[in-house]
Amino acid sequence: MKVAFASTDKVHVNEHFGRAEQFYIWNVGPEESEFSGVVQVSTKGDDEADRIEARCSGLADCALVYVAQIGGPAAARLVQKKIHPLKSKTEEPISEVIKKLQEVLQGTPPPWLRKALMKGESPS
Repeated sequence: MKVAFASTDKVHVNEHFGRAEQFYIWNVGPEESEFSGVVQVSTKGDDEADRIEARCSGLADCALVYVAQIGGPAAARLVQKKIHPLKSKTEEPISEVIKKLQEVLQGTPPPWLRKALMKGESPS
């Protein structure tokens, strides 16, 4: 599954969703993970809803997005697009977040994560 990280230094989850100019995308599975690329988002525009929509559109392929902070309207918009926002309580290294996520994936993921894992799969 694709996971996005809001970061100012490419190493830590340390950026607010609404201020992020780029998101670092990783493909994460139970056993392997690999860096997939960077999504640049437009921070221009007077309308907050447009800026939120630009970020959501850039993350459309992602199942999860890790941020330092996120406002209610932005979180609701992500969920509406089937992207699960997660706030990092501390300025965690992205590598540690991935490791913890993989540990959960190797066990029995909670229902919300199982649903996120199915994103992009066509119903059988």
